[in-house]
Amino acid sequence: MTELPALGTTYQHRLVTELGRQALVQYAGASGDFNPLHTDEQYATAVAGYPTVFAHGMLTMGLMGTLLARLFGDGALLTFTGRFATQVWPGDSLDGRVTVIGHEQGADGPLASLELLVVRQDGTTVYTGTARTRVSCALPSTTIDGGT
Repeated sequence: MTELPALGTTYQHRLVTELGRQALVQYAGASGDFNPLHTDEQYATAVAGYPTVFAHGMLTMGLMGTLLARLFGDGALLTFTGRFATQVWPGDSLDGRVTVIGHEQGADGPLASLELLVVRQDGTTVYTGTARTRVSCALPSTTIDGGT
């Protein structure tokens, strides 16, 4: 039987180190979202008034989703929601934090409710969210090594 993580357990992981402009263009191509705010420096600055291009919000959420899959396994997520708090800029490094805020025994096994947070290198929150997941594997220590 899989043991549920203790309430308050927090898993932390570096999601990306110094997000590159190439990643923004690659994400635009993969997602089909070619909004020039994300890829066209002149448009983002001269027309829209931003200091530079910035990441798609869903890129940040996708990075968090990858962390959740690493923690709980593919296909384990039941719900996954989020709010984008501010822009993510080229050069930002992002850390993901997943905190267990609830758990229960479901019909198919243990379930965990999670609070999600992504912060950049200066501590600014760029994303908050929640998730509910099946817990069917042994979980790592509270810090996952690696990161991209």
